[in-house]
Amino acid sequence: ALLAQEIDSNANIIVFPADHIIYDNDSFINAVTAACPLVEAGYLVTFGIRPRAPETGFGYIRRGEKIDESAFKVEKFVEKPSLPTAIEYLESGNYEWNSGIFMFKASEFISELSLYAPDILKHVGTAVLNADKDMDFIRLDEAAFKSSPDVSIDYAIMEQTKKAAVVPVDCGWNDIGSWSSLWEVSPKDDNKNHLKGDVIAIDTTSSMIMSHERHVIATIGLNDLIVISTPDATLIAAKDKVQHVKSIVDQLKASKRTEHLSHRIVYRPWGCYNSIDSGDRFQ
Repeated sequence: ALLAQEIDSNANIIVFPADHIIYDNDSFINAVTAACPLVEAGYLVTFGIRPRAPETGFGYIRRGEKIDESAFKVEKFVEKPSLPTAIEYLESGNYEWNSGIFMFKASEFISELSLYAPDILKHVGTAVLNADKDMDFIRLDEAAFKSSPDVSIDYAIMEQTKKAAVVPVDCGWNDIGSWSSLWEVSPKDDNKNHLKGDVIAIDTTSSMIMSHERHVIATIGLNDLIVISTPDATLIAAKDKVQHVKSIVDQLKASKRTEHLSHRIVYRPWGCYNSIDSGDRFQ
């Protein structure tokens, strides 16, 4: 928001999560168009996805007072519910899935940030002020940015502001924040497998298997498995357990390894390099 204001003091911003998919672009564009007058009126708008099932993996938004034909005030945000609670939400018709997509004026967001999360504004403001701008890259001041509280926009602003509005939309949205959800939205063969790269899958069903370059992966008699091979690591996980991948990252950190920080092949603006070995005093 601070950088957007440098370009245009009246800038509007739309914020997307990195790990999602929208199948019906026209419906989403219509929702954004409907949100524009709300943004101009000072609302911080979120786009609520009309629930298709009692999903326990998403947060929910309870609709409040109607603003216009397309939008409602946000009564409250709720965390990922239990299955019985999710069923109640679905049957009530008063809840939407929280997509994590937001739209607001940069100036309005900064104003609310100063009110509800001044520490974030202070440290991020310093990080932007002292940023190193190099070609198309903006490198925030690391020390200042690390000093900022590590909280989401939901917690910092949207759950506290009196200006939150929700525009419900049915646009074929889906979260793809895990390998299992990526399998769900990926094209599959007759055995419900998504295969990429050099893969031989025998008597294997409902799995995602991805091989990097010329490394062959062969499977026999597997079901509901995620197998992801890269030059420096291989993940093998049950599809219903893959959300626990964070525990692997925690173990890598505890072991003082580096795979969670950088890949063997590292890309830079000038090209890339392949790190074949490294140690305390060499790479």
